[in-house]
Amino acid sequence: MYNPALFKIESLTEMHALMCAHSLASLITNTADGMIATPLPMMVDTSEGEFGTLYAHLARANPQWSTPVLGEAMAIFLGQNAYVSPSWYATKAETHKVVPTWNYETVHAYGTVEFIDDAQWLHDVVTRLTDRHEAPRAERWKVSDAPDSFIAAQLKGIIGVRMQISRIEGKRKMSQNRNAADRHGVVRGLQADGQNDVAALL
Repeated sequence: MYNPALFKIESLTEMHALMCAHSLASLITNTADGMIATPLPMMVDTSEGEFGTLYAHLARANPQWSTPVLGEAMAIFLGQNAYVSPSWYATKAETHKVVPTWNYETVHAYGTVEFIDDAQWLHDVVTRLTDRHEAPRAERWKVSDAPDSFIAAQLKGIIGVRMQISRIEGKRKMSQNRNAADRHGVVRGLQADGQNDVAALL
């Protein structure tokens, strides 16, 4: 992706944190028939491989897993993002030479993707994914709460995804290219729009 040094996330720890906080990614594969993309909740195992390894699952009926992949796959994680109005800039009152933009953070992860059809492997991945997302809840649902026969039947309808990350890049574009007064205006504007999470990143 186009990633000027001013916006580049250099820290792998920061990129992993963004992936964990915004785990619904688009898994993109290139095929002889064109590109295929599927939104998937993905879990990054930061201890596996130089840059981590992604795990997920998709529907067995989804042709992405059975269509041969050309080259690497790509997973795109989109973090906090919001529209930025030029009316928020102090520069607007001074010169009117301003235009709208969008503030955002994203991580692009690349690697060779594997699609795995193994019930025990899938059970482990589904359990790990569930435990991760249930962790903040006071009453946590567990895979073991459902009957074994029901889970076994559900597992027959999915295919596992594993992608060891071979390269990764992160970008956080949060008005770093604007002067202090403009940035302050963006913070106030975002807060007024209820975008406090984005404002906190400026």
